[in-house]
Amino acid sequence: MHTGLPFDDIRALFLHLPEPDGNAALAAAERENQLIKPRGALGRLEAISAHIATWQGKARPIVNRPLVAIFAGSHGVAAKGVSAYPSEVNAAMLASFSAGHAAINQICKTFDLGLKVFDLAIAMPTADITEAAALEEAACAATIGFGMEAIANGTDLLCLGEMGIGNTTPAAAIYAALYGGPAVDWVGRGTGVDDAGHARKVAAVEQALALHRDHLRDPLEVLRRLGGREIAAMAGAILAARMERVPVILDGYVATAAAAVLHAVNPLSTAHCLAGHCSAEGAHARVLDKLGLAPILDLGLRLGEGSGAALAAGIVKAALACHNGMATFAEAAVPEKRN
Repeated sequence: MHTGLPFDDIRALFLHLPEPDGNAALAAAERENQLIKPRGALGRLEAISAHIATWQGKARPIVNRPLVAIFAGSHGVAAKGVSAYPSEVNAAMLASFSAGHAAINQICKTFDLGLKVFDLAIAMPTADITEAAALEEAACAATIGFGMEAIANGTDLLCLGEMGIGNTTPAAAIYAALYGGPAVDWVGRGTGVDDAGHARKVAAVEQALALHRDHLRDPLEVLRRLGGREIAAMAGAILAARMERVPVILDGYVATAAAAVLHAVNPLSTAHCLAGHCSAEGAHARVLDKLGLAPILDLGLRLGEGSGAALAAGIVKAALACHNGMATFAEAAVPEKRN
């Protein structure tokens, strides 16, 4: 895959999405029913292992090379006071990731997950979405293409996260453009803004929607006008994973915005995705419902940086360990339930 794809070529990819593997799903279900436990006793874990089997095309799916990919971007709209933190935090957080000091570093160590952080020109903020389109089409397409390269080198489970001061504002604008309703319905507290900050966020989203309202019928235009580099790159990563049949775990409110754009283009394009968690951002649960995704975890997280997706990856690994490692009734010589 190459960077710099124009939108027409990106749209063409949605017409050639690989199908889920029904035979693998049936074989996985057959094995699940033979394991030494009552049928359905592992609850959601059984559905998770079936999902991974379906997309990997294996009755015994494996996760040997899981990757947490964090895309970091900078936003011009942050200058409007929509975040509790200044944009300088972007560089500081990248340094923390590199030094192994952030929460995501500890979670990845705990669950033996790979971690890559992509700096998407954080020294160069996107245009303020209340005044102009965040990105030119060529730049947005190139960033989508960059994200499509994230799953290289044999990744078999992709956990998507982001980092970018102010990026819950573009995410809220994307949701409002895709789903309608008052801006206030989509704007939350982000990293913890006070009432005045929340009012500034609502006003910024309202101004952005008014400015771009004649160009928001096309989901990719929604992305380039109202989004950011990290959201565009995550959209590319999700799409590439779909083409390569790699299961994806989404993180929170901002990462889900990338999936929402793809889903609006073609609902089948996000069928390989799992929702890692439901964040504390108020509208996240509504978005997940629109995407037909049930979160694996609900821990009140609002950190970003892939933390919820990485925690959910631990659950996914446990689900696969049970599916693959448990004995069958025949192997263990355990009598099955009487009919």
